[in-house]
Parts: sequence; structure tokens; C-alpha cells
Amino acid sequence: MIPTPDLSHLTEKDKLYVYDPAEDTFLFLDALEQDAEDLKSQKPLICLEIGSGSGCVSAFIGSILGSTNTVYLCTDINNRASDCTHRTGHCNKIPLDPITCDLARPLLKRLQHSVDIILFNPPYVPTESEEVLFAQSGRSISGSWAGGINGMEVTNRFLGDIEALLSERGIFYLVTLEGNNIPEIRERMFGAFRLQCQIVAQRRAGIENLHILRFSRVNE
Repeated sequence: MIPTPDLSHLTEKDKLYVYDPAEDTFLFLDALEQDAEDLKSQKPLICLEIGSGSGCVSAFIGSILGSTNTVYLCTDINNRASDCTHRTGHCNKIPLDPITCDLARPLLKRLQHSVDIILFNPPYVPTESEEVLFAQSGRSISGSWAGGINGMEVTNRFLGDIEALLSERGIFYLVTLEGNNIPEIRERMFGAFRLQCQIVAQRRAGIENLHILRFSRVNE
């Protein structure tokens, strides 16, 4: 069993501004551990996490892959999250490279068809659109959960970029709620980009029915 990354360096003040790992995070870790041997066999060169928050997920996959030449890029709109991610990497001896930016927009040209693993635990909670705009523009902790209409407004902005980022053997992991309309996401990604999808983990946490989706290219 791969241990959860050490987050003891995060302070109570950090947790006022940065998402503290919860049930969705731990389900994500379980899904990655389940795929550990496949992930290691791929010998990924670039791993990209969108919305890294504390850095827990990227540190965990770094522990899975072990001593490799993998580059771990971690984006977040929240400067405090970038700082936490950096400290989590240092504390766990994983070379995380945080970048404060909106999704992966500044990286699209440079990383075109180059990313072997993409990780995204998006703000998936359904809210009013105005709440998403406020959360994203304010770059605050509410940006980690406020998802807008159907909880999909932020996720939809990134889904269109996946095909341009994924390498030929790339894998994309996405955390979703049942209410995000998973069948529509799967159908859309297959129809638009020929990306096949599997539900690799599922768990009910209170009123939330969480799913981890794994996308990969169809072998023609």
C-alpha cells in the first residue's frame, strides 16, 4: 500500500485558502494506486495536474512512479495553492513544479501532444454561474468546488484542451459527480476526440456519488 503524502507542513491558515484533501482526493489516490503498475510501465515523461491545491495528488503519483525523469507540472489559479504544492513536493521529496495560471492555457502550445498523464479534480459542485465567476476571479478556496451549471462550467473549459495536450499513449483522469452527467461527458469526448472512457473508481461520500473517469486514445 502506498502511503498518503505527508501534509503535516500545511497550517490551519493554509487550509483557510487551499482545499484540504477530502473524500474525493482519497478516492483519486485509490484509483491511481489501482493503476500503479500500468502507470509505471508507461514510463511517463510529463505529468500535468490541473488545480493541484495542496499538491497531494501529484506527490502521490510521484511516489507511485518512484525515481524517474518525469516532470511534474502542477497548475492552480490560487497563489497560495502553488506555494502549498511546492512545499508538499519538498516535504515528500517529489520535484513538483507549480505554475500559477488558469487551467493549462499558457502551456498549450509548448505541451502539444506531449503530456502522458493529466490529473484533474475540478470544481464539480453545481452552483449559480455568478458564483463560479466570483470564485475564479477571486482565486480563492471557493474556486476549488464552485462548478456552476451542472457543476461543469470549469470542467467544460478544460475538456476541449485535452486532445491537444495528450500524448499518443496519454491518460487523463477526471473526478466527477453523478450529477455532472457522466454519460454525456463520455459520449462527447469519444465523439469529438476519439477518447475512450472507463469508470475506474466510485464511492458515495454523504450526498455525493463520486466517480473517477479514465480517458485514453482509441487504438485504431
